Amino acid sequence: MTAVIRVAQLRKQFGAILALDDMTLDIDAGEVVALVGDNGAGKSTVVRCLAGLSVPTAGQIMLDGAAVRFAHPGDARRHGIEVVLQELALADRQPVYMNVFLGRELVRRPAHRLDRRGMAAATQRLLESLEVRIDSPHKIVRELSGGQRQAVAIARAVHWAKRVVLMDEPTASLGAVETRRVEELIARLRERGTAILVVSHSLDQVFRIADRICVLRRGRQIGVRTASETTAEEILAMITGLA
Repeated sequence: MTAVIRVAQLRKQFGAILALDDMTLDIDAGEVVALVGDNGAGKSTVVRCLAGLSVPTAGQIMLDGAAVRFAHPGDARRHGIEVVLQELALADRQPVYMNVFLGRELVRRPAHRLDRRGMAAATQRLLESLEVRIDSPHKIVRELSGGQRQAVAIARAVHWAKRVVLMDEPTASLGAVETRRVEELIARLRERGTAILVVSHSLDQVFRIADRICVLRRGRQIGVRTASETTAEEILAMITGLA
């Protein structure tokens, strides 16, 4: 079976700094792959390359077996890839529905006015399908909790993603209850057949949500393990260089 997304011998260099070297990884539909490693290991570099935020120095990115090249984020989005970064890029003073459609607003024709009713209705259906606990799509984002804001960012990604959702530390600033809700949301995405790449510093979380674990160290891929066939001790040893 062809992987939904595959990176082959991916390399990224910033001047004299080699941030990522010779990484190869594939992710299937309905699979969660966790990317782990210390700070500076190259995790965010991988996400940025797949999201079109950085252009790889060498290597290939393939979708459904076909090579693609992303010069900017719009290219990745057009290929069905959405990203949820630590910086959520939400418009605090806008309602939830405007954030879901941010940059891709529905317009009524021929008047060319924003279709606010249509966007609100679509957002309500989206929130219900993902079981996101937000009272109304008209709620202003700055009035939401951290977990709800993260849920809005993930829901937006889900709404537009046709193939892949990338998540860079999606629960880094959340409490235990809100973290659990985001993890439940990730599980529902998996059930929908979405290919998911998650960067996380929490090995406890990684073993709760991931099917496979890819370990990076100092820009190099140390190995990939099936979560059910490895242990936190082995993964930690790979991260630190003891393995």
